[in-house]
This record gives sequence, structure tokens and C-alpha cells, in this order.
Amino acid sequence: MRRALAAVVMLVIWAGSANAEPARSIAWAPCADNPEGECGTLSVPLDWSKPLGPRIDVAVARHKASDPARRVGVLMVDPGGPGGSAAEFALSRLYSPEIRARFDIVGLDSRGTGNSLAIRCADLMTDPPSSYPADEAGFTTLLRYNQGVLGKCRERSGPIFDHADSGAVVQDMDAVRRALGERKISYLGLSYGTVFGQQYAEKFGGRLRAMVLDSVVDHSVDARRFMGDRAAAVDDSFIEFAKWCDRTDSCVLHGQDVYTAWEAALIRADGEPSGRQGLIDLMYLALRGPDWPWAANLVAGTPGARALDFEPNYESVRLTSVCQDFSLRIRNFAEYSRLRAEELRRSPIMRGSLIGHDEATACVGVPGPPRNAPHRLDIRDAPKILVLSARHDPTTPYSWAVNVHRQAPRNTALLTYEGWGHVAYPRSACTRGGVDAYLLDLTVPAGSCPAAGDF
Repeated sequence: MRRALAAVVMLVIWAGSANAEPARSIAWAPCADNPEGECGTLSVPLDWSKPLGPRIDVAVARHKASDPARRVGVLMVDPGGPGGSAAEFALSRLYSPEIRARFDIVGLDSRGTGNSLAIRCADLMTDPPSSYPADEAGFTTLLRYNQGVLGKCRERSGPIFDHADSGAVVQDMDAVRRALGERKISYLGLSYGTVFGQQYAEKFGGRLRAMVLDSVVDHSVDARRFMGDRAAAVDDSFIEFAKWCDRTDSCVLHGQDVYTAWEAALIRADGEPSGRQGLIDLMYLALRGPDWPWAANLVAGTPGARALDFEPNYESVRLTSVCQDFSLRIRNFAEYSRLRAEELRRSPIMRGSLIGHDEATACVGVPGPPRNAPHRLDIRDAPKILVLSARHDPTTPYSWAVNVHRQAPRNTALLTYEGWGHVAYPRSACTRGGVDAYLLDLTVPAGSCPAAGDF
């Protein structure tokens, strides 16, 4: 009886605590594939609402500050994706020597990625139907296909499949902070890693020293904006590519009407095995880089052999992250048709965004509301957060960075890279220097950085 009562009391204490459970430790050891790093695992609850229930191990890696006498603290990082390994990212060479000298750089493989019970179901997604259904029958085929994949992937993956949304990840992040014995952490998140960052700032704002959100995903958008904003962004990037061709003698389309040439290329692609959608998908990848010479070759009909380059388990993880972080529940063909019309209205050149459309249609058939529903940002307890974005990003629209800043003007500063491509931090001395100065000294950089280079 006493034991049961003690368990109930402890559960009440944990439930009322922002920390959710007492701190645990990480047994560090040299990383097998990177002697400069230390790797380990941390035990966390499978379901953070049930701290006494089943547990899982999440993978962590760190590069310790090379100048411990000047150590600032811990910089937690995430590369986004979703699906990227933050543990590997922490040991990468992205960071400047000064950042590596003064921070312990720590990466936590978010649930379902890397070595944190990776969800791998790509082999279950063979011979998919079109994600661009033309009628009710086509939509029904897509729905049933997705439901089959979801059922098989959940069965293969086990309980983690239903507990890998960003809300759970940020609880794991704070468990890592406690295991490291840090009162506060700094954070650098790229792309989808900015969803983790925003939610950590909302739930654990008082535990933050500094935070950089690079190429931000706006967690407040509904399905219409999730698809439509990205559609508009990819057209904006195509327009920038066309301007480059107009002013650049080495562009194979220089002197031509790029838009007319693009329409001709789409018609030509209709007679090829991959079809026009295959060409549009490759063009999206070229704009994302950007790699404008390759984009020009795609239009000219001499593309060279390349494949779409996403994280290895991106298609699997998005079922448990994106589909549970956003309200992407397209119920029927009529609703799909309205969303598709919005894509085409805002993207007459590229006919929508590859990533926006595919993520939304991948969630067709996911049951119930999202566990971690989108909402207006509330980071009232957080310090000043640096939001960074390229003005011409085809993946995470610049308008999303502006809107995140607008939702929290007192707690955010917006740094605009006046250039192109996805992820802005490594683009120039200005972007890198601005971010580094902020992380090291909490100096908020000026409002913009000029474009670097002319691709």
C-alpha cells in the first residue's frame, strides 16, 4: 500500500513539473566512426504523459569544446529533414573554429531518425499511385494506398510510430539538457529543426540562453498555407533563375525567353518515361541549391543524370512528424481539388511545390487529428531568438520567417540573407559571422546580409 501511494505521489510531482522526470545520465564513449566525438544514449519515457511507463533510448553525440577555459556552454543542434541525424550533424564541419572551441556541440537524434529507433519503411512504398489524382477514383486509390503503408509501417516500427511528433522530441531535448547538468542551453536548428526549436522555446523558454532558427518552418500554418506558401516560393525562385539567365552569358538559355523555353520543356517531357512531373521535381532540386547552370540544362534538355536528394528515411519519418505536427488531413477529392487550385493559382510556372504537395498528400489517410497541432507561436518566456532566412528560399518560404517574427516581435530578431537557396547560415561571411556573434556574445546582428555570388 505504501509503495503504491509513493508511486502515486511521485507521479503527481512529475506531472506538475516542467521537467517531467528526474535527470538521468548519459554514458559517453568515443564514437565508432568519429574519434573526435563522444556518443551515448539517454533513457526517456516512450510517452511523456506516462513517465512511469515504457522507456526508449535516444542517441546523442557531442563534440566537446576544444578550448574549455573559454567554454560558453552547450549548443544543441538539429539539421532538419525531417529525418536528418542530429548526432552526426553535431560532429560535422559546418561550424566555425570559434564555435567548436567554445561550445560543447550536442546533437540528439530525434525519435524515428538515426540511432533513435529509426523508422524505415521506404521499401513499403513501392509502385505508389499518383499524388496528383485527377478524379475521385484517383483520390480513393491514393487514400487506400496510404492507409496500407501506414498500417504496415506502424506494425514494423512498433510503439515509436505513434510517439515521434515534435512535442515528444522537445521533451527529449530537455531531458538531454538535464542529463548534461546545464541550467541553460543554446540551440541552432535548420529547416524542420526549427519546429523543434520553436516548441522548445514555447515549453522551456526559461532554459534557453540563445536560439537560431535558420530557414524556419512556420508551425502556425494550415493546409492551405502549408501548400500555397511553398508553391509561391518555388515560383519566386524560378523567377530569380530566369533573371540570372538574362544577365549571364554562360547560361545556355541566355538570350532566350526562359519561360517559353520552360513550357516547351514540359511538353517535351510529356513524351519521356518520367513525364513532366519528373522534370518539375528535378527543377525544384536545382532551385533549392541553387544550381542554376543545371536548371538551365534541365530546360535545354541536357540535364545530366541526378536523383532527388533527401534524407534516407525522410519519406518514412514524415508520416510520424509532419503528419502529426500539421493539420494535413485532406478528407476527399473535393478538398484536394481546392488545395490543388490554390497551388496552381500561386505557382503557374512550377505548378506547385514538390515538398509541400508531397508532404500534404503523404498524410492523406492518417487517422485522427494531429497530436501536436499547429498554433500561434507563444514564446513569452524565451530570450531574444534569431530568425534567419534567405529571401528566395523555395523550400521554407521567406514569408514564414516574416510571420514567425510577426508573431513574437519582442522575442525575435529577423536576419535576411538577400540571396537564394535553402539554409542561409553557411552562405556568406555575413550570415555566418552574424550567427556566430549572436551565439558567442548574444550580439543581435543587423537586419540583412547581401547575396554572395551569382550562381
